[in-house]
Amino acid sequence: MERRGMARAPTRTAAAVAMVAVSCGLAVAEDARPSIRTNRWQEDWSVLANPALRTQPFDPIKYIPLRAGVPQSYVSFGMTLRERFESLDAASFGIGGAKPDQHVLQRLQIHADAHFDEHWQAFVQLEDARAFGKANITSVDQNPLDLRLAFLAYVNATEQGTFKARVGRQDFDFDLQRFVSSRDGPNVRQSFDALWGDWESGPWRFIGFVSQPVQYNLVRPFDDTSNGKFLFHTFRVERQVLGTNELSAYYSYYQRDNARFLDAAGLEQRHVLDLRFAGKLAGFDWDLEAMGQAGSVGAKQIRAWGAGARVGYTFADVAWQPRIGLQLDGASGDRHRGDDRIETFNPLFPNGYYFSLAGFTGYTNLIHLKPSLTVKPTAALSFMAAIGLQWRATTADAIYVQPNVAVAGTAGQGSLWSGAYAQLRADYRFNANLTGAIEAVHYDIGDTLRHAGGHDSDYIGVELKYAL
Repeated sequence: MERRGMARAPTRTAAAVAMVAVSCGLAVAEDARPSIRTNRWQEDWSVLANPALRTQPFDPIKYIPLRAGVPQSYVSFGMTLRERFESLDAASFGIGGAKPDQHVLQRLQIHADAHFDEHWQAFVQLEDARAFGKANITSVDQNPLDLRLAFLAYVNATEQGTFKARVGRQDFDFDLQRFVSSRDGPNVRQSFDALWGDWESGPWRFIGFVSQPVQYNLVRPFDDTSNGKFLFHTFRVERQVLGTNELSAYYSYYQRDNARFLDAAGLEQRHVLDLRFAGKLAGFDWDLEAMGQAGSVGAKQIRAWGAGARVGYTFADVAWQPRIGLQLDGASGDRHRGDDRIETFNPLFPNGYYFSLAGFTGYTNLIHLKPSLTVKPTAALSFMAAIGLQWRATTADAIYVQPNVAVAGTAGQGSLWSGAYAQLRADYRFNANLTGAIEAVHYDIGDTLRHAGGHDSDYIGVELKYAL
């Protein structure tokens, strides 16, 4: 989801400001160029209406004017290529016959972004995601060439506020992407066929959308679908408080046919209420979120909850700007098998980045405590080290791996303790277009997983991403 203030229609664009600066003999800062974003449709390349900023080899395709004298009217083309090598020993801790696996995940995206004026935008993105050498390929690993995004957007900014609307195939994410994400961690990102509306005025923002999440097929190009059997609708309110800190709440309706849980199956209808408070103050940062779920799966009633908290303190005046962080997460599990209630939390559309890319941790039937330390030796380089401690909320339900897959042989067995993991991650920005990352995770399992046939497991991921 675009953050507050993005994608608005200002009365004077950055390009116009830069052109005025040039005409007045002022220097134009290189950082006036837009930065590459995860959601490419949020980039504003109208600044390249100023010839002084066209300094890169691919700038001729980043800004192609449509109407003379109107900097906001242009077409921009771009591409994102991500290559990730992964070594995993093994999925689900080897339970169920999973073997050590080394593979390469490749994701190629190409897009065209047309801005007709300061109000109208049309965006199309194709995605081709491949998994080379992966033993068990799923719909989040591979998707041959298909339409990922295709929408028409409208923005109108007035003195009273800013109105935005989008219709078509699009993506959106909320906050830290605990429960609603564009799923950038796995290889295939999550899209939605949706109608989106947004009104921003002062400290307030109101968002509403109706959507059908896209369902991915692995057989042939352009075979992804969405339909009325899978629905996700939301109304959200945000309010800036105590400066730029954010208080938000949203209601969502989630519906899925033929859902299957350990103790329920059938039509899943969830009513979701989410509350969040996040902000920064004097070196401290925090993100607190809680979600309640009600509804039904088949004939059984849903009563489930999930919550997460991230807090930290950054020593901004110390070398390498160390940040000490603490993360606490919890989610309900089904406490009584065979009754008329299901308490298994559904994390909806989580992002694999939230815990780790190893996939060892699902946001279901979970208690999770994670202290961490992050340092930045340079502006382009960061290191993070963390220890994660995990328990189940109830032994009656299973231990889960990402996103909410029950590990066989764990429901109703063993103790609350699941295990502990160590995580190391390094991120480096080579330049404005190329980034890299290395992540390593070692998971030391508890007796419940060991008695189910599991073993300690390791993950290593090496990633390069190039965008233009």
